[in-house]
Amino acid sequence: MKEDLDAFAPATAQKNINLDTLSNVYVPVPPLVEQVEIVARIEKVMDWLAVVHEEVEQATHLLDHLDQANLAKAFRGELVPQDPNDEPASVLLERIRAARDAQPKPIRRRRARSTTAVERD
Repeated sequence: MKEDLDAFAPATAQKNINLDTLSNVYVPVPPLVEQVEIVARIEKVMDWLAVVHEEVEQATHLLDHLDQANLAKAFRGELVPQDPNDEPASVLLERIRAARDAQPKPIRRRRARSTTAVERD
């Protein structure tokens, strides 16, 4: 079709085709019944896309809250089955504190003061 239209355009710097020339060009068009069916199918797909778009919007909104909900469940111990024989976290933390307190404190030494160029003079 492009070659047919190029034949109508004058050979100048920019090809132009006027409306009179275009009105004589044959453009195949499906029968009216088929056009109506095409439009109906396109509208059906557009409606479906609108529903999908809305569902994506809702899912995106829910995802924003999912991380917070998972963290909250983790802190409540609801993500995995709990072993009733496990000690509570408060007892574990107290045992860790006691073990730290029982260790000897590291000796901190003062760093030697470096001399600056002004002090050396």
